[in-house]
Amino acid sequence: MAKSAVKRQQEPSKPTVAPLLPADSEESQLTILLRQYLKFEDIAQVWEAYRFSAKAHEGQTRKSGEPYITHPVSVACVLAGLHLDVPTLIAALLHDVVEDTGVTKQQVADQFGKQVAELVDGLSKLDKIEFQSATQAQAENFRKMLLAMSQDVRVILVKLADRLHNMQTLEVMAPEKRRRIARETLDIYAPIANRLGLNSIYQELEDLSFKYLYPMRFRVISKAILAARGNRKEVVGKILDALKLRLKEMNVEADITGREKHLYSIYKKMTGKTVTFSQIYDIYGFRVIVKDLPTCYLALGILHGLYKPIPGKFKDYIAIPKANGYQSLHTTLFGPFGTPIEVQIRSGEMHNIADAGVAAHWLYKTTDAHLTALQQQTHQWLQRLLDIQSESADSLEFLEHFKVDLFPDEVYVFTPKGKIMALPKGATAVDFAYAVHTDIGNRCVAVKINQELAPLRTELHNGDHLEIITAAHAHPNPAWLNYVVSGKARAHIRHFLKSMQSTESAHLGERMLNQALRALHADPAAIHDAQWQKLLRDYGAKNKEEILTDIGLGKRLNVMVAHQLLAVTDEQVEGPIRQSNKPLGSITIRGSEGMAVQFAQCCRPIPGDPILGFINKDKGLIIHTHDCQAIRKFRVDPEKWLDVEWDPDTKKLFKVNLKLAAANQRGMLAKIAAGIADAGSNIDNVSMESDDTSYTTMNFTVQVENRAHLADLMRRLRKIPDVVRINRVKGAGQEQKIQ
Repeated sequence: MAKSAVKRQQEPSKPTVAPLLPADSEESQLTILLRQYLKFEDIAQVWEAYRFSAKAHEGQTRKSGEPYITHPVSVACVLAGLHLDVPTLIAALLHDVVEDTGVTKQQVADQFGKQVAELVDGLSKLDKIEFQSATQAQAENFRKMLLAMSQDVRVILVKLADRLHNMQTLEVMAPEKRRRIARETLDIYAPIANRLGLNSIYQELEDLSFKYLYPMRFRVISKAILAARGNRKEVVGKILDALKLRLKEMNVEADITGREKHLYSIYKKMTGKTVTFSQIYDIYGFRVIVKDLPTCYLALGILHGLYKPIPGKFKDYIAIPKANGYQSLHTTLFGPFGTPIEVQIRSGEMHNIADAGVAAHWLYKTTDAHLTALQQQTHQWLQRLLDIQSESADSLEFLEHFKVDLFPDEVYVFTPKGKIMALPKGATAVDFAYAVHTDIGNRCVAVKINQELAPLRTELHNGDHLEIITAAHAHPNPAWLNYVVSGKARAHIRHFLKSMQSTESAHLGERMLNQALRALHADPAAIHDAQWQKLLRDYGAKNKEEILTDIGLGKRLNVMVAHQLLAVTDEQVEGPIRQSNKPLGSITIRGSEGMAVQFAQCCRPIPGDPILGFINKDKGLIIHTHDCQAIRKFRVDPEKWLDVEWDPDTKKLFKVNLKLAAANQRGMLAKIAAGIADAGSNIDNVSMESDDTSYTTMNFTVQVENRAHLADLMRRLRKIPDVVRINRVKGAGQEQKIQ
């Protein structure tokens, strides 16, 4: 603390360290707020930071023409309203000095300590963040915000207060910039405020964003609310009096207030349910605040006795709090004149946490178990975001996962041990598995929901009991991406699949490169490290595996890489290379290459079919049959084709489409299914179409080992009485008879 501040603290005749200020100034408001909860010496530190900031920003003005210092003071006012600690308030006053003035981080540390300097430094990195059109640069900046936020959650609290004041003064900006800032606020900052339980900031950010994104709609709904306020004033007053009287008669002390839904929530309800403003009856609600938790349930019973509750409109957020720590009883009652009444019942502590969220940690220095749980939930959420960030391929992908994770609606389910877990609405069993642990998600193979086996894609509902069944050698399925909704699950599945594809593509790329080297009379084993190092520098690649992966994915031609490798150390090798017309040898396809080698859906090749390999950028090597009609127009580009051949000892089952016509008789499908099973094959899919009453066409996708196995299967099926025709189908309109 500065010496002058200490001296003033010792002089009781001077009750404040704040300068003489106009009563309506931001500084005066800050003084009032600070006196509500801080000690005299703490206020002295805050005003020392104010003077430091005012001097640093001297001569600077905002776009409105006001002195720049009004902005950091307003930010500090928002945080003082939440009763945040002194370092946070000081950081709020100094949050722009490192970025916009000549002050350094070291100067801040020397004057106010390392903790404040780290907060200011974290905020300085965020100062230029703008999510304009979600480009790579803005997404990367957002990633930085997450990292700073994970170090100290107070960074994001200051940032939210900073954004709130900027939104409150957005009128001076150009219309296009107003819309852009409002959109990023609605998409990112308002959901973060909601996730952290900062209800008042969340609602104001939403309403201000709504105002600048949809100004006409904002004005129309605002006028409608004002009109409704007058029309319903008498009804609301009668209901309020009735609630107060009944609770007083039952000796329940309660503070009851009427509350009005904020504008954007009304707009969301109108658009979500496709209703008009006049059809929304719960614009006004009532909040009942009682002394403790047991009284909440007592008040609920009393009010249900006064007005009948509407079935299905009761939610107990006390027993099962929201992920942001919110606790309250919600009930909707049939009021007088048939008016639905929405009532929230909570204790005083719950009410404060509902408004302050994680900031309540600084407001209430208690050992309250719920506050501790809230802090743990927030920490776990931040850690989950760090996991998503580390698993995301790039900043844009991370931003996509993060937006998913901010989804406000939630479903609450139970683990086998009875622990409650909150998941995004629409979550499936796979989302739950990843929420429990990444390894559980990666290895899950089945799920029991309420003690019954269910598909992994099953959507979860409130109160479901889940048990995940895992297998040691299981791994994520690409199909899971079609139905998972949580950011963590999507990030981990994508990361695993990309890692697996990269490994498999590297193996394929190495085989393709060796094939090209042998065609150039070179021994792959004779390539030296010096040749690879030179090639890595030329390509700007990190390592050998990166180049091999690119070859396997079709991003680089194996022939070109082979030429460049051989040209590195022996200039004389160029002659033979240019003269060599030796064709490349065939690559052997085993069927076990994983995602690096894909079998075309149009022709479904199987061992025994003559095949060609098509290099597809980003997808790797795709195998087609020689006679596939889908590839005829691509055959003119020989550089994209490779000669491939089947390994004589493949261990994989391959899918084949069969079209079968049979008499429309009872039990015919069962006979055919039994014939397929007897042939050692498996049915992957079946569909039927009836042309008339006599015959039915059946379309099967079956799994076979090779062409000989398929021929045996088809011969067996042809022997079944009343099977009149069977063909192998290769894509649209391609049918081939196998004798």
